[in-house]
Amino acid sequence: MAARRAVKDAVGNDERLREARKAVDAAKIGLGERGPAWWTDGSPDLNRQMARSTPYANWFERPTE
Repeated sequence: MAARRAVKDAVGNDERLREARKAVDAAKIGLGERGPAWWTDGSPDLNRQMARSTPYANWFERPTE
């Protein structure tokens, strides 16, 4: 992602870094990674929660093959 590269390249320049971070935030919002839940089926937004404290806890605890 170009915006992420811009953050790396802007280290040491506060104004460029601020603008690059805004671009990363806008991209993540556009991709649905940040901002309000984009789905409309009534399911809760479980992002940024520990898997063991969600309905997926049993699945998460199962050993992998």
